[in-house]
Amino acid sequence: MSTEMKMEKKSVSEWVRSGDPWVWLNAGAVAISVIMVVGLLLLIAVRGLSHFWPADVVQSTYSLPGETPYTVTAERVESVDVTSAQLREAGINLPDEGDKLLQRTLLKMGNRDVYGADFGWVIDQYISDSQTPEMLFTAERHEWGNLYGYVKSVKENGQVVSETQDITPTDSALATWAAFEKSIERATEIHHEIKEIEKADIGKINYALERIRLEQRRLELNDDLTPEAEADLAAERAIYDAEYKGLQQQLAALYQQINRDTFTVQVMDGTVHEMQVSKIVHAFRPNAMGVVEKMGFYFVKVWDFLSGEPREANTEGGVFPAIFGTVMMVLLMTVLVTPFGVVAAVYLREYATQGLITRIIRIAVNNLAGVPSIVYGVFGLGFFIYFLGSGIDQAFFPEALPSPTFGTGGLMWASITLALLTVPVVIVATEEGLSRIPRNVREGSLALGATKAETLWRVVLPMASPAIMTGVILAVARAAGEVAPLMLVGVVKLAPTLPLDGNYPFIHLDQKFMHLGFHIYDVGFQSPNVEAARPLVYATALLLVMVIALLNFSAVTIRNHLREKYKSLEM
Repeated sequence: MSTEMKMEKKSVSEWVRSGDPWVWLNAGAVAISVIMVVGLLLLIAVRGLSHFWPADVVQSTYSLPGETPYTVTAERVESVDVTSAQLREAGINLPDEGDKLLQRTLLKMGNRDVYGADFGWVIDQYISDSQTPEMLFTAERHEWGNLYGYVKSVKENGQVVSETQDITPTDSALATWAAFEKSIERATEIHHEIKEIEKADIGKINYALERIRLEQRRLELNDDLTPEAEADLAAERAIYDAEYKGLQQQLAALYQQINRDTFTVQVMDGTVHEMQVSKIVHAFRPNAMGVVEKMGFYFVKVWDFLSGEPREANTEGGVFPAIFGTVMMVLLMTVLVTPFGVVAAVYLREYATQGLITRIIRIAVNNLAGVPSIVYGVFGLGFFIYFLGSGIDQAFFPEALPSPTFGTGGLMWASITLALLTVPVVIVATEEGLSRIPRNVREGSLALGATKAETLWRVVLPMASPAIMTGVILAVARAAGEVAPLMLVGVVKLAPTLPLDGNYPFIHLDQKFMHLGFHIYDVGFQSPNVEAARPLVYATALLLVMVIALLNFSAVTIRNHLREKYKSLEM
């Protein structure tokens, strides 16, 4: 072996022994992980946020070989490459020109109430005469998805207030469009009034009437229902009944007003349909909008998504109830898990005898962190709901039986179940923090006359608070994204009311709630309209990541503040 080869071999061996290859390997692994995470977030953001952009609506002629050409009015969603052989196997009548590659485009055609489906595939090769007419409009509806077409007339109480036969931006067409927008604004205002009365005013009365019914039932069970008590309850009920009748009259008048206006629309097959203006959420002409106008409308739609309620089997509308339910459940879980985990860690580290039993308990705690979450869900269903909840109903809410109060899934049981799921993380993190506190700090406090409890409360726990917050951060990160146990202990597809309102006791721990994680599962795998639901899955997933990041950022800020505050004590 030559001297140069020996020196090269020696230098490679020294380089390996120095540990540099492992440093580069770890750095490469970290870089790849960061790139994958950033790439995933970018994919979710692009797929989700692009859904809210007011895309142009294209009007084209579609003519397959051997079929009658027809007009297609739609938004372009995505394009894929397929072979002609695959299309012929799918039943599409194409000429046998070999197995050539064709581009196929998914179109959102809307008008599901007219055509039965609002998505369809076309072959780009057979699309011609594509145009983007300025008067072609898109309307989001409370049901039946999007509507595409031309406004032909606007009516009030059956009387035409504006009409046009033009599909180009003439004075007549623009005047009819302005009348249409004005009718939508009026219907939207009335819709908000109706919603306020139904959910706030009538909801409050229904809650009060239910409370009176339960009070009467309780008195009957206790044989305390005297004629005087029954008369008092009847008088109170009569007051609420009178208020309810007044609100019903207001609602009847509002419904009559909101159903006053109608409009006629010409859809892509040339037919004209008459519809109620009250069914429209938004209407806009994307082909006539500039970039600035589209950006303004884009942020309006994003805000509607964040602040609105779901509709159309969760494939349209907003996700505010799911955001509210997720944040409220995580906050309740944090309030429950933090003191329980800290007390357990303090006992194990500061008071328990460090023997065999303590080691077994620590092993059990560490093993609990690896138990599948669905097992906690089954435990929560069996112990909390069927055992504790049923017992609570029998002891404190007998008047509501057989309808369960706490004997069914709800916000409280979901929070406690996730608290059990995450308590091992808090215990381990708190123990690590307690073990890092110098012994001389404890001894100095005791030497100054403080008791062990005072030392623990005033010195040890404040110094360990950053570690406690680390455990809370890890607990929040895990709990906020859990779905499987929640499906058994309280989460639902759609909750009509929020668990926090103006009715006593204000926080309704027995009420079911919505959750962003379950919303993603429901929209992505249980939706009857897969194509419409797909972008909302991405948008909701991005929102869930942002909510978890915001919760963690808040906890990290508190931890850093505590770490700076007690840094001097560690020196």
